[in-house]
Amino acid sequence: MYSIYHFFAHLYRNRNRLEWVPKLEDFPFDIELLSYKGRGKFPDFAIRVNPGGDPSGGELIEAKDSKSYVVPSFNSTIPTGYKSIESLIQGRSSVVREQMEEIGDDIYAVPLREVYYLLRGKDPKTSNTKICLVHGSFFETVNVEELIRKAFGQVLDERLEAEDHAISSELHDLMLRIFSKQDSFSKVRHVENASIKLRFRIMTEVKKEGNVFNSKVYPGIRENTLNFIIPNYPADDIAQRKLYIRQALSASELSEGMNTIITHPFNGDFFVLSYAL
Repeated sequence: MYSIYHFFAHLYRNRNRLEWVPKLEDFPFDIELLSYKGRGKFPDFAIRVNPGGDPSGGELIEAKDSKSYVVPSFNSTIPTGYKSIESLIQGRSSVVREQMEEIGDDIYAVPLREVYYLLRGKDPKTSNTKICLVHGSFFETVNVEELIRKAFGQVLDERLEAEDHAISSELHDLMLRIFSKQDSFSKVRHVENASIKLRFRIMTEVKKEGNVFNSKVYPGIRENTLNFIIPNYPADDIAQRKLYIRQALSASELSEGMNTIITHPFNGDFFVLSYAL
């Protein structure tokens, strides 16, 4: 059986090594769980699919290492809770498709994939460590398209004000809709007679309200712990997720963990399963 829950179980069973490995990318992740492993572009890992299974598997994971208690910026893909597999297996990302097919994965069995982020932060003063495997919805408190549209709207309004211009509300809304897609910025642009190519890139940085390492906002994420963080809603969904956790971990392993609830200022409650490192 393959799933993010079994991936967390693997992290838990190797948590001491996970804490001290110099680079997170050098940790010996269980390749039997993975249909894809890359570096530098989203995703870093993909869990194998369980065709017709429950759970379905196929989750996508991005790993981020930090020498402080600040979550590193997201340079390639705006963090999200779910991502279409179709968007990852075309064009430059064909390597994702090739690896998944080589491993024998049924790629389209799970067309919409859950996204998780494996984050490791260290306090430079004390060497204390916090490691979190967190669902992407923790960061996606505003829909990605709405986020881009509203951010671009601020730029547009600032320039119109600076140039002392005004446009109709219809044109204003049209311009914002046009520029609300991330792929509008990620493509390389070729201009005739130009000796360089141009590519705009959206970079996202985590605010303090989204910094899971911030002890003032999230005191439930303790020092020197490994944490599995998932949405605590809706009721049926979290009940099913807890069942999957019980299937991946033994009773004795579960008894060693600590369950708690943390409240995101913008996105409700999250369930945390926490283990001392």
